[in-house]
Amino acid sequence: MPFCDYLGTETDTIAALERFLQDSSSGMDLPAAFILETVQAEGGVNIGTRQWLEALAELAVKYNVLLIVDDIQVGCGRTGPFFSFEPFDIKPDIICLSKSISGYGLPMALTLMKPEHDVFDPGEHNGTFRGHNAAFVTATAALNEFWKDDLLTRKVNRNARQVRDTLLDIAADHDAEVRGRGMIQGVEFADHKIASAISKEAFSRGLIIETSGPNDEVLKTLPPLTITDDLLTRGLEILTQSAVAVFREPAYTH
Repeated sequence: MPFCDYLGTETDTIAALERFLQDSSSGMDLPAAFILETVQAEGGVNIGTRQWLEALAELAVKYNVLLIVDDIQVGCGRTGPFFSFEPFDIKPDIICLSKSISGYGLPMALTLMKPEHDVFDPGEHNGTFRGHNAAFVTATAALNEFWKDDLLTRKVNRNARQVRDTLLDIAADHDAEVRGRGMIQGVEFADHKIASAISKEAFSRGLIIETSGPNDEVLKTLPPLTITDDLLTRGLEILTQSAVAVFREPAYTH
């Protein structure tokens, strides 16, 4: 859950965090690192603003705290650029990547770090998803195919506008908020049962769409970045039809 949920506005949370760091009697030791998602995906598509993200990065530098960006779900082009933090003036010490990095759905994860933090000997940093031969081949192919230019980023940005317009239409005349970046978008309804109801209705019509947030209150779109325009349009049509069907149910009519 975002720090700001507990302490007020985003700006307030930076000031509050610094007070903890400054106060030796606060009960909080100087942390080794700040770990953040620029877009909190599973938490409900919560977006870190430029002001907040850059302020946190400045705080990390000021107190010599590592800044770790978790780009596992929102990296690899999900928000448009390869890394989700590229539009902001922040320079992470460590970046966590996985999910789409293999380019073919194979298990793979990468931990990127600044050279000065690399204290590992060859083979020392190992684990379940460190990649295997096939994943390295497909990841290399994906990088060469999709990241040799900005075509994929431009496609994501174009498709993102279509997704957002659809969610705004669904949210119209209902107590709802649309938020997101790139091809991760979400709509949160005041009635927390609506998102799950739409997801269930969409599944019955042949569309898989998940929910997120502590109470599954956010309907989250997460289509493939390489989806064709026709298929995206069809999926959004099913989503709209599913929402209309749910809103017609007696439990949700006003």
